[in-house]
Amino acid sequence: MTLAPLWLSLRVAATATLLALLVGLPLAYLLARGRHPFLNVLDAFTNLPLVLPPTVLGYYLLVVFGYNSPVGKFLDALGMPLVFTWRGAVLAAWTVSLPLFLQAASAAFVSVEPELEDVARTLGESEWRIFWRVTLPLAWPGILAGTLTAFARALGDFGATLMVAGNIPGRTQTMAIAIYDAVQAGDQARANLLVAILTLSALVLLISIRHMSRIVQRATFR
Repeated sequence: MTLAPLWLSLRVAATATLLALLVGLPLAYLLARGRHPFLNVLDAFTNLPLVLPPTVLGYYLLVVFGYNSPVGKFLDALGMPLVFTWRGAVLAAWTVSLPLFLQAASAAFVSVEPELEDVARTLGESEWRIFWRVTLPLAWPGILAGTLTAFARALGDFGATLMVAGNIPGRTQTMAIAIYDAVQAGDQARANLLVAILTLSALVLLISIRHMSRIVQRATFR
C-alpha cells in the first residue's frame, strides 16, 4: 500500500499536465498575442487558482461538478462521475497547475521576436505554418519549463484534491493526502517513508525532465 499513493499521484499528475498542455497551449498563445479587452478578464480568471485558498478552489469545483449540480448529474448519467474518483483528483490537479503553465507559456510566446514571423510571412507562409515552424520552436524551451512546473504542482497538490476526490485509500489517496493521513494517525514511520519516497521521486523526475528539455532545445536550434 505504500507505493499505491505514489503510482496514483504520478498518474494524476501526468494526466493533469497533459490536459494543461493541450488546453493551455492555444490559450497561452491567445493571451500573449490577443488584443481584445476581454482577455484581461480571462487572464485574471485563469490566475485565480494562484491566489484562492485551496479549500475555496475545491469548494467551487464541488459546486460545479458535484453530484447535485447539472454538470455532475450529466457526468453521472454518462457513468463518469468526478467527485470522489481519481478523475476528480485530475480535475483538481489540472485546475491548480494550469495557471503556472499559462504564465510560462505566455511569456515564451511574448519573447518570440515578431520580426522573425514577419520574415516568414514575406516568404508566403500561412499563419498556421508560421506558428508550427517559427513561433512554437522558438517558444518551446519556455513551454517545456511551464510543463515541468505544472507537473510539479500537480504532483504535490493537497487541498483542492482532498476536497474534490476525498481520501479513499487505493482510489483517491495521493501521496500528499497519504502523508497527511499518516501524520494525523500518529504513524511517524510511515509519514517519513512517504515523504522520502515523494521527495526522491520528485527529484528524479525533475532532473530527468530538465535533461530532456535540454536535449529538445539543442535539437530545435540545431
